[in-house]
Amino acid sequence: MLLYQMKNTNEVKAEIKKYILEASLSDVKDVDDDALIFENGLLDSMGLLFLIEFLGEAFQVEVSDDELNPKNFESINNIVSFVSNKLSVKV
Repeated sequence: MLLYQMKNTNEVKAEIKKYILEASLSDVKDVDDDALIFENGLLDSMGLLFLIEFLGEAFQVEVSDDELNPKNFESINNIVSFVSNKLSVKV
């Protein structure tokens, strides 16, 4: 496994956005950073599980059961904030 290299917020956002667009259930080419991912049908509950797995692999972020709050994952900005907070605690 490669060691995680610290990324700035824009790099984290770009990777998360790219992942969501590639994993999306629809044929969207772009998504607003504040768009509600699940309400707009971009991901479903299985997609959330894959997203959490992606966050672990891409950023070495572990999501605990009590962090499975819908607010943490409802938009790209919320996911970026969640990941950034987790990374700042790890450093």
